[in-house]
Amino acid sequence: MSDEANAQWSATEIDLIVADYFAMLTGELTGQPSIKARHNAALRDQIGRSKGSIEFKHCNISAVLDELGQPFIRGYLPRFNFQAALVLGVQRYLETQVPIEDIVLNPQNHLMQSAEIFIENQPGHTPAPDVERLPEMQRLITKFDPALRDDRNRRLGRYGEEKVLLSERGRLLRLGRDDLSRRVRWVSQEDGDGAGYDILTFDGRGRERFLEVKTTLGGKRTPFFLTRNEKEFSDDAGDRFRIFRLYDAAKSPRAFMLEPPLERSANLSPQVWKASFT
Repeated sequence: MSDEANAQWSATEIDLIVADYFAMLTGELTGQPSIKARHNAALRDQIGRSKGSIEFKHCNISAVLDELGQPFIRGYLPRFNFQAALVLGVQRYLETQVPIEDIVLNPQNHLMQSAEIFIENQPGHTPAPDVERLPEMQRLITKFDPALRDDRNRRLGRYGEEKVLLSERGRLLRLGRDDLSRRVRWVSQEDGDGAGYDILTFDGRGRERFLEVKTTLGGKRTPFFLTRNEKEFSDDAGDRFRIFRLYDAAKSPRAFMLEPPLERSANLSPQVWKASFT
């Protein structure tokens, strides 16, 4: 890395490059990709930094967004050795602009497709990157908690469940089981949220499978919330239950599944306390 890339960036420079990054990201997510070389050249004219220094800082921004469970520009793979000033710049932007999820989930910006979702291997347990030890980064993660944000976003949840519903119907049709495809149900919409799962589907032999869909715009390792009801249902249903984790939902949804016992696949930690007076 060059001396210039290490040199301290001013708040003005950071605000300019963060705004430029989000302009490119918005275009990419809404089907209007930008020409990165033109953006780089325009920034060089504005701030006097080199092409390589600007590209390196774009990769740093990707790393911050990845830690926040947000989509990032795939052409700028995350580089985690960034400075606290960049974290503060990203925070300034997020506090004043329209959230990325509001742009992505605008019906004008995407089409619901019925393509079967490819199921990948679940992630393994690995140590968190050192970037989380930055106090500024930890405060930003707390302020924009990706699990809480996804959990509260009803449009995102509905979007993911519908994608999985269509995928499951398509999968069974491709298996020649149109009878089972017609029986796939969107339980959380038809019966309400209390069942402990979202989608009733079937394997190729007709055995019931209960899918609890967890959707994020972020990457594979973005955390998610699990309710007590969902956890208890997973224990009762056993191998018929699956967490269907849909990630990278902003552009090209990908997924993996977790099966009970869930403790074997993920670290489960209590997050909610109930206060009572009796």
